[in-house]
Amino acid sequence: MTPSLATARRVVVKIGSALVVDPDTAAPREAWLASVAADVAALRAGGAEVVVVSSGAISLARRSLGLTKRKLRLEEKQAAAAVGQIRLAGAWQAALSAHGLNAAQLLLTLEDSEDRRRYLNARATLGTLLDLGCVPVINENDTVATAEIRFGDNDRLAARVAEMIQADVLVLLSDIDGLYTADPRRDPEAQHLPVVERLSDEIMAMGGEPPPGYSSGGMRTKLIAARIATGAGTAMAIALGEPMHPLAALRDGARCTWFLPTPEGRTARKRWIAGSLAPLGVLRVDAGAAGALRQGRSLLPAGVRGVEGSFGRGDPVAVRDEAGQELARGLSAYDSEAARQIAGRRSDEIETILGWRGRDEIVHRDDLVLLERTGH
Repeated sequence: MTPSLATARRVVVKIGSALVVDPDTAAPREAWLASVAADVAALRAGGAEVVVVSSGAISLARRSLGLTKRKLRLEEKQAAAAVGQIRLAGAWQAALSAHGLNAAQLLLTLEDSEDRRRYLNARATLGTLLDLGCVPVINENDTVATAEIRFGDNDRLAARVAEMIQADVLVLLSDIDGLYTADPRRDPEAQHLPVVERLSDEIMAMGGEPPPGYSSGGMRTKLIAARIATGAGTAMAIALGEPMHPLAALRDGARCTWFLPTPEGRTARKRWIAGSLAPLGVLRVDAGAAGALRQGRSLLPAGVRGVEGSFGRGDPVAVRDEAGQELARGLSAYDSEAARQIAGRRSDEIETILGWRGRDEIVHRDDLVLLERTGH
């Protein structure tokens, strides 16, 4: 069954500089951005949460800073990003606010997705913003990222964000309506591929080499993004972004290429939590919490009767019932000291107890794996 934007509940949309910035004026393409904002509002009205990954900061500032040569040094890119990011955020804020939506800006580096605690921080922030009804607008933090730690392109950044928030669909808006067997601008025999079930070596070879110019992307990076996203259980589409209302067109069946998620995608992370991580602590829970876990719910502090071991936020812990049987494994949202302080207490008491507001859950269900029961 081909994925659909119409049924997705959590969507990440990646938009490149060439779509955001008018090449003649070096200003935001306001009418086009307004059409995308209208599409986002329509998706939101249908019950979907939407995250935008938008390039364009450097392009918006190049001309005003006199940085018009083709290739910029890293420090010139960082300076341009510092100026252009304000303009980019302002353009999205104006477009989304016209539909009563709150835009939220996040700037991420590769390290934010590689370091476990920073990853958890970023994911928690994104989750909270979505809960509050915001539309997060994410870009790479070019002002501080060095050549060694940069994502290199926002296709891969978008895929990591989709993985981070367990999105149903990642949409890469492009200058082409999907993947072809060869470059259709050079080969009239090139065939459009509406669905890619598996990212084989043959498919990856169709990406070719990234094109020269301002963009750091190209089809090759889109296929790398597809490998990240589909491996995490997220479907991905490459769709034409240039026309007005590109997301509405995709929702209504416009031609694109869908990359199907790998069947084991979502469970791969769960298997990693269950089998590859040695628990650093134990959370002992009462019968009510044990029952809630079996129903697929998160573990709340109120159900925790004891905390054993020494662990940090994001570290693996075992969850045991009152008889000592291991029920689940998960990643703790609190370190062991904080967990001991809030154990047995209601979530609305956490801030009073700790002096800061953390997550309501001590282990979120997304970070929790139920283990097979071996006894009665």
